[in-house]
Amino acid sequence: MDELEEQILAESADHAEKEGFALNSDGQIVAVLMKSLARNQREKGKRYCPCRVVTGNKKEDAKIVCPCAFHKDEVEKDGFCRCRLFFRK
Repeated sequence: MDELEEQILAESADHAEKEGFALNSDGQIVAVLMKSLARNQREKGKRYCPCRVVTGNKKEDAKIVCPCAFHKDEVEKDGFCRCRLFFRK
């Protein structure tokens, strides 16, 4: 992992701990998600959730910056968020 990916992972882990979630226990999935989030930050300027489509509408796209506006409800309902980064403990 490069420095940005490690930073995103640390911030994601802090967020998960704060919210009472767990990160996905599959390190390969987490590594792919970190690469995708880092790429989105470098190319699009924000850490857009890799499982969602950036529309170009700033107001709508703000909702899909990781951790997205939907992840808490998804974890509550399904046990994990759509991209499977955050899981219910």
